[in-house]
Amino acid sequence: MRLHLLDGTYELFRSYYGRPERLAPDGREVGATLGIIETTLSLLREPDVTHLAAATDTVIESFRNDMFPGYKTSAGMEQVLLDQFPLAERAFAAIGVVCWGMVEYEADDAIATASFRWCEDVDQVVICTPDKDLSQCVIGDRVVTLNRREQVVYNEDGIRLKFGVGPESIPDYLALVGDTADGVPGLPGWGSKSAGAVLSRWHKLDAIPPNPRDWEVTVRGADKLALVLRERFEDALLYRDLTTLRQNVPLTESLEDLEWKGVDGNAFLALCDELGFDDVRTRPHRWQ
Repeated sequence: MRLHLLDGTYELFRSYYGRPERLAPDGREVGATLGIIETTLSLLREPDVTHLAAATDTVIESFRNDMFPGYKTSAGMEQVLLDQFPLAERAFAAIGVVCWGMVEYEADDAIATASFRWCEDVDQVVICTPDKDLSQCVIGDRVVTLNRREQVVYNEDGIRLKFGVGPESIPDYLALVGDTADGVPGLPGWGSKSAGAVLSRWHKLDAIPPNPRDWEVTVRGADKLALVLRERFEDALLYRDLTTLRQNVPLTESLEDLEWKGVDGNAFLALCDELGFDDVRTRPHRWQ
């Protein structure tokens, strides 16, 4: 048995920027919500998808904004996209998929918590996302990530091949190279090759020798990089904390609650009527 965990925030962004405009009868833009329904029902048609949950960022801001003022916010995001987060959560519920809408935490934290909690109870956890943050959750072949758009699965060996470091070093890697999508600046001069080379040997920021001659790997501009790391070490530790996913989100469901039993017929048809989704009314292949 596999447990699939869906990055609902990514799916909403993907649908919003990848689909044509779609207006509800009352004039609201709802194209991304329609995309969520279509792609999730498509996923549920795959024979090994029996247990599924999604997570979304009901509020873009989280506890991390209190830690670092430069962390990502909803500022600059299009309102028509923000308005579809609650609609997407309603859509997941209508098609019978448990959805964790995050306010204090982030969607990635909910996915990390679920993965950690149930990875020993299933044959495999499949995290459906291309987000590099969630790569830190990968464990051997038991917990993997799936880029649905490219149909590529990354196990632990795949993560090492992609980033040059293992899953356990992803927060340290992001602390050095930064993550522009989340507003994490990283350290000046450090890039993917230098961070991958040094962390492939030392794994954690705390273990990197202050003298680059002790790094035991060849890195271009090592002296300058070592100086930056020494001078900005506290910043690097903060960035690592920011990019470390939490595994203590209070999820109330059991694994049995995540088994998909079909769409909630009344709620699904009511949502289709409200949003003008006549073209997906007959799409579900299982009804409660």
